[in-house]
Amino acid sequence: MEDIVIAILRSGTPLVYVTLAGVIAQRAGIWHLGLEGLMITGACATVLGIVLTGSIWAALLWAIAVCVAGSVLFWFVVEKLRANQIIAGLGLTGLGLGGTTLAVQSIFGTQAAVSAPFGLPRLGPAFGAYGSLSVLVVLMPVLVLAVWVMLRRTRFGLRLAASGEHPFAARSVGVNPSAMRLAALVMGGALCALAGAELATGSLQIFAQNMTAGRGFMGFAAVIFGAGHPIGATLAALFFAIVGAIGIKAQLIFGDRIPHDLLLGLPYIATVLGIWVSTKLRGGTKAANGFTELRNE
Repeated sequence: MEDIVIAILRSGTPLVYVTLAGVIAQRAGIWHLGLEGLMITGACATVLGIVLTGSIWAALLWAIAVCVAGSVLFWFVVEKLRANQIIAGLGLTGLGLGGTTLAVQSIFGTQAAVSAPFGLPRLGPAFGAYGSLSVLVVLMPVLVLAVWVMLRRTRFGLRLAASGEHPFAARSVGVNPSAMRLAALVMGGALCALAGAELATGSLQIFAQNMTAGRGFMGFAAVIFGAGHPIGATLAALFFAIVGAIGIKAQLIFGDRIPHDLLLGLPYIATVLGIWVSTKLRGGTKAANGFTELRNE
């Protein structure tokens, strides 16, 4: 049982981080399809930072800085250039996937996987079987609670929601919706960097091309599945992680009796079914009205 819980925490933690980034962006009126690109950028920047600097903390700061820069670029394209947020998000994902491959090729002269000499700090032997988990796993529930408090119990969260849902009303009381969206995307960029860092150095200490394998899109789906609520979206992300852990366990139990590709695809099947169920229950997913209102100025 412990091995299943550990597998869920390992696979679910980066998914929860990237989901929280999507929740904050959605609250500000942006459906963030660039999560995948930012997540793989964070993974690549963390591993390259460790290799080049020899410090995990410098690597994390570098990863956060790069992902925040990508988020600012996304904000500029959407807010200032008035680009469609869906297309801009997909463009950011393409930039992340292609840019990381180019970075590895330019620095190491190869497209092979890059290994780091060490990864994130672990909990240690004092925690028994859970000692192999990274510190970001322990930090995950704290961040979920912090995001919930920020969005639901603070003046900033109220202003963020107003900027996403009714930007004209927000502006009438002195709130700048564009600045609030920038703040939301910057926070999301930092969370995506942590998601990539946990994925690449939480248990593996390696970066490979396309290693996110659609986790950013799964995080986006969790935002929809959880109705944009931090707790609900987190539970949706953990549900996807549980399905993935069950698929891995099933491979060990059933072997070749069940097609290998089917078991690997279980998390993605669960993602599609989850979106379908959530949209049926809520009568369809509506686009962010505030974004449309802002673009019609």
